[in-house]
Order: sequence, then C-alpha cells, then structure tokens
Amino acid sequence: MGTSRNYQTQGIILKQTKLGEFDKIITIYTPEFGKLRAVAKGACRPKSKLGGNVEPLTHSLMLLAKGRNLDIVTQSQTINGFLALKSDLWRMACGLYILELIDSFTVEGGENRPLFDLLLDILNQLSEPDSNETVLRYFELHLLHHLGYRPQLHRCVSCDLPLKPVVNFFSPSKGGLLCPHCNSEEDHRYEQIEAISLKPSLPLSVGALKVLRLWQSCDYATARRVRVKPELSWELERVLGEYIRYILQRELKSLTWLKELKKEIAAM
Repeated sequence: MGTSRNYQTQGIILKQTKLGEFDKIITIYTPEFGKLRAVAKGACRPKSKLGGNVEPLTHSLMLLAKGRNLDIVTQSQTINGFLALKSDLWRMACGLYILELIDSFTVEGGENRPLFDLLLDILNQLSEPDSNETVLRYFELHLLHHLGYRPQLHRCVSCDLPLKPVVNFFSPSKGGLLCPHCNSEEDHRYEQIEAISLKPSLPLSVGALKVLRLWQSCDYATARRVRVKPELSWELERVLGEYIRYILQRELKSLTWLKELKKEIAAM
C-alpha cells in the first residue's frame, strides 16, 4: 500500500531556531499530530515565501513532505498572524509564555485536539483589547486539565474529606488542597526531617478557591466576567505558578521576562 510523502496540516508555530545560514527548524503544535518539528528551507532568505508564515505566534496552514530525520515545510499560508498580540509588548510576552508552556509540557507526536483548541482560543482571547491576566490563569488551569495534572480543588488530597470554606493549603507535590488539619500534620512531618525550606504548601483563601473552582469548570466567556482584585490576582498567579514549576522542575524563561515587564508597567 503506497502512502503519500506529502501531507497538509494547520498548526501554531511555538518556536524557531536557525539551521545553517538560510533554514529554520520550527516547532509546530497541530490538531492531528500534536507537537512536531520540521525544517523550513530558505525561510531566512530575504524574499522567502515561508518567512513570515513560520514565525512564532502564527497560525498557519502548511504542506509538509516526509523527511529522513525531520519533515520539510514545502508551503505555508498564514491563517492568523495575531498582529494585535505582536504589536503590544505585554500581550506578546503573554503569548510567548503560553507557547513555552505548551512546548514544555508536551512531547512530539502526542495528539491532543482539545489542547490545540484551547491554545487557539486563548491566543484569540489574548488579542482582544480588554484582555487581562485572567487569560493566563484560565489557560494554565485548563492546560493542566488536558495533560492529566488537573488540581484537586474540592476534597482534601490527604484525608479525602470535602474542604470547608476556610483557608486551605495548596500542595504542589500532591496536586491539590490540604485541609488545615492535614496541612499541620504535613508541616510537622517536614519539621521532623528539617526540611522547612521545602515547605510543601501555600495558603489559599476562600475567595481564591471559589475563583479557581469556577474557572476550572466554566468556559472563558464566563471566566472573564469575574472581577479579580490585585491581591487575589497575585494569590492565583503564585499558586498556579508554584504548581507548574513543581511539575516542570524549572522556571520558564518567558515567565521571567513577563514578570520583569509587569514590574516595569506597574512602575510607569
């Protein structure tokens, strides 16, 4: 049975690296094949037809040919260049953080259409003039869900009792919340092994837990209607950030830039 060497897919460009003088290796997230890497030959040449269609933060329709090691992009046409994102520094930084999250959490060849749909939807939402940090938190929560890291927000991950409306504690290593009783037992255990620097959990207010539960179960149109005060926003960012850092075991480069940019904007 003969199979064609050529195939077509749409995809969102996650990153690019130079290969030699004129070529690029691009990492693409696609609906049918998940993440794949391919060579865009001549993409660095001044008059290349591929050039702008294979930049990060671009949704493109591509024709690829099977290659020995990496497949080759033979044609590419932009579906959406997300120009509103690329012309605004804060939004672009958010977009690059989203791309790095997808790249860091996924391996090549694992199809995950719901994750592709989420990525595309969130980049469109981020392009809206009134978008804010809710976009990022919503994306983080749903990314975790689609990849099997959905945090447990309704029952204590230790004793399995329903959580009461009090300050509970988020444990990155356990993937969810501890009730105050189980958290104090955990604290005691950590003190026994003199690992206080590894303090396993972060306090989570009743308000923050309500918002996380809602965002975990609703669509983005509903999530964006929630008014989040700065203190609550910081709490949500910290908890999800610590959980992501625990899973990946590192800080993302794009997040460091995003945080610096936030400080600069706040100081203006």
